Amino acid sequence: MAVKKKKAARAQTKTTPKAKTRTKPKATAAAKRAPKAMSQEEMMAQWKAAMTPSAGHALLMPMVGTWRATTSFTMAPGAPPQVSQGTSVNRLVLGGRFLEQAYKGTAMNMPFEGIGFTGYDNVQKRYVGTWMDTMGTGMMTSIGVGRPTDERMDFVCEAIEPSGRKKIFDAIIRVHGHARHSYEMLTKGPNGKNYRVMMIEYERA
Repeated sequence: MAVKKKKAARAQTKTTPKAKTRTKPKATAAAKRAPKAMSQEEMMAQWKAAMTPSAGHALLMPMVGTWRATTSFTMAPGAPPQVSQGTSVNRLVLGGRFLEQAYKGTAMNMPFEGIGFTGYDNVQKRYVGTWMDTMGTGMMTSIGVGRPTDERMDFVCEAIEPSGRKKIFDAIIRVHGHARHSYEMLTKGPNGKNYRVMMIEYERA
């Protein structure tokens, strides 16, 4: 009995292990440096810089006016181009922030009209665009890529085909002074290589 009592006494004297306390993770340097709240004057200055027409908008000026347009459209690589004529009236809208294009002509032997807008986004620092026409009820969107100059602007365009598939195009605007400019559109063919889908050449009317 004495042995059993000793064992019981030893069991009672054993201390239960202390629960480990979790230490709070140290605040990171980024968390410590919380962004400073902008003053009203700073916010107004930021908005003013975003909304004011800039040098990027000035590059659109040579395309303002009324133009005679010759369009060559190619359905597939190696197919003969379909050529049509039209007119385009381009004007600056919203205080010079966007170039509006109103096009009238024919396409696939049918009357054709289209409206597009091209602008320069001061915040993203690149050109942006939209296009709508009577060949569909959707909209093509364009985003400028590369480094634009007063002679060339490059875009990547996206549209949904009648099949429901997304189609990606490369587009190039070339400006030849105030008398001529052109719009070229390319996309990948079945062999994976780019081919020219469309070329529009504009001459001042």
